Amino acid sequence: MEGQEEKQEKSLVLSNKLFHLTHPDVSDIDKIRLREEVLDAVKSDDMAPLYESLVADNVLEMDPKHLESMRAKNAEELKKIDEKVADAEENLGESEVREAHLAKSLFFIRISDKEKALEQLKVTESKTVAVGQKMDLVFYTLQMGFFNMDFDLISKSIDKAKNLFDEGGDWERKNRLKVYEGLFCMSTRNFKKAADLFLDSISTFTTYELLSYDTFIFYTVLTSIISLDRVSLKQKVVDAPEILTVLGKIPHLSEFMNSLYDCQYKSFFIAFAGLTEQIKLDRYLHPHFRYYMREVRTVVYSQFLESYKSVTMEAMATAFGVTVEFIDLELSRFIAAGKLHCKIDKVAGVLETNRPDAKNALYQATIKQGDFLLNRIQKLSRVIDL
Repeated sequence: MEGQEEKQEKSLVLSNKLFHLTHPDVSDIDKIRLREEVLDAVKSDDMAPLYESLVADNVLEMDPKHLESMRAKNAEELKKIDEKVADAEENLGESEVREAHLAKSLFFIRISDKEKALEQLKVTESKTVAVGQKMDLVFYTLQMGFFNMDFDLISKSIDKAKNLFDEGGDWERKNRLKVYEGLFCMSTRNFKKAADLFLDSISTFTTYELLSYDTFIFYTVLTSIISLDRVSLKQKVVDAPEILTVLGKIPHLSEFMNSLYDCQYKSFFIAFAGLTEQIKLDRYLHPHFRYYMREVRTVVYSQFLESYKSVTMEAMATAFGVTVEFIDLELSRFIAAGKLHCKIDKVAGVLETNRPDAKNALYQATIKQGDFLLNRIQKLSRVIDL
């Protein structure tokens, strides 16, 4: 999953390292290495504002000499950029003025000064006419949003990008935006929409600055498994050639997907256990770790019970390679939460399914809505009569 990292935006590579540096499950030895890598990255781009922030959060130790050196370099570089901006505005054309302001925006983005970067991007946008170039500015903003996990900024930027596309815009940028929006949806627990957007982007993926293709496929499979029905999963994921070419590179993912579809539940649980560490250590999935674990188990238990009117607890425990006590505890929680449509006969040691009748439910909903509509019409008729 480290493939093509060299193409990924440096700030997003750094954000992953910072996440692992503060993660309780990462070993102390790895954290020592990560701390050195983070410090080297901060120094190489003279990221004084980020350095101060990390020192304040006790992630890095304060070194006044390093901080002063970075501030001096930033001031010197900013002075040169301001001179180029002034020269462009006095002596050159609109295109050169825009390029000078863009360079200033990219400088603030590079040193991770979010507030100044956003202000300068607005200035740059005011100097920009082409829709494509305005879209590129939105992508810069989105990258900052993902670096800071600022979901409000990401949401507003995605809405802004969609409005820009109403004015025009090329397909390549539209397809890139789908991946950005999909990652945002996944990060905010909208797995269904994330899966749809990722699947739409598989054959046109070019968003290497955001994440590698291997990681993109990893997210696509994970979100699809808890979002798609069995037929759609087969057509769009299990048999998708783009996914099959990458699947073997990601540990446990092939077994996880195929064992679920092939109803090999014992193998599924083994693969699932192998994937948990990757999910837990993923920056975007970590906040939803427990939720995702529950949703996957709901999917697999529902699929197993779909084939039976009743089944013994022992048979189900054997199929999943776990104890009867574990299955009893698991299912009781899901049944109580309304996730599974079955009941446990503890005395007989049997599970009895009671799946709702979809047609009957639709009929009842239609009757209810019809009654509501008739009541509204009657009230309206009284008003008209008056």
